[in-house]
Amino acid sequence: MKNIILTKSEIQHKTKRIAYQIYETFVDENEVVLAGIANSGYIFAQKIANELALISDLNVILCEVQINKNNPQDEIITSLKPEEYQNKGLVLIDDVLNSGTTLIYGVKYFLAVPLKKFKTAVLVDRNHKKYPVKADFKGISLSTSLLEHIQVVFEENDEYAYLS
Repeated sequence: MKNIILTKSEIQHKTKRIAYQIYETFVDENEVVLAGIANSGYIFAQKIANELALISDLNVILCEVQINKNNPQDEIITSLKPEEYQNKGLVLIDDVLNSGTTLIYGVKYFLAVPLKKFKTAVLVDRNHKKYPVKADFKGISLSTSLLEHIQVVFEENDEYAYLS
């Protein structure tokens, strides 16, 4: 059974709110890099980029980040070269912050390059972290059991998040 925790309209509202928070944080910048963790995190980053285009004149640069979620020590691959985001503001984005493993390895990767400002954003924060990582911008915080699983679904005609 799927226990819906976010509907399409709620996701759209939270995406818009996060876009405004990012704009406020980077208001002094000309551009910002949105680095979305593949797959759903990158889709979420694209949605935030679309909202930012509507509300600001920020030049948004999208970057896809590939992290092996089963073995995050594996090489991380990004669609941008380090010099393309060096000395810029960057937001690392994922759909769900579970244990913090994926996000902390993503943060570690981007810390190898000097950045002007570095923030994190997630749609759902589970409050079950193994690592000292936090989401600067989050759509919703949920306290769930470790046995429960949150899935965000981005389909062509629908999007929702559910707990199973």
